[in-house]
Amino acid sequence: MNDSTSLDRLHDLALPPEVPWWPLAPGWYVVIALILVLLTLTIFRAVRRSQANAYRRAALHELKSLETPAAIAELLRRTALAIAPRPVIAELIGPAWPDWLAARCPEPMPEIVRTQLTAGIYQAPSANPDLAPLKTYATRWITRHHPLITNH
Repeated sequence: MNDSTSLDRLHDLALPPEVPWWPLAPGWYVVIALILVLLTLTIFRAVRRSQANAYRRAALHELKSLETPAAIAELLRRTALAIAPRPVIAELIGPAWPDWLAARCPEPMPEIVRTQLTAGIYQAPSANPDLAPLKTYATRWITRHHPLITNH
């Protein structure tokens, strides 16, 4: 048997040292910069959206304590003033007011709500009307209405 081919004479392979994590390759700096830019933009947009919807949160909080159709109608008008100019909202009286509300909300307006917004606001506070449909629609309108697009 030839000793030069013996398995006893084989040595382990010499492995190179492990590649260090630092310093990073230049491409990783580009990836990190892009991630930081995207994260900053996402946070900026979330803050702007939160600020833009602050009037909705305030209106929903106030709606919980209201007990008359007149007070709910007033809250809806003040909420509408956040998305539309005052002259537009001020001229909406009678059936034009519920029509304007219904046109800006994807939810259909029940007839009882339409009646409460036009005639119910003139009832005496002791009449105890059923406010559940009005409050439900007001909640839905406040959370889902479409802002008015204005050309300044």
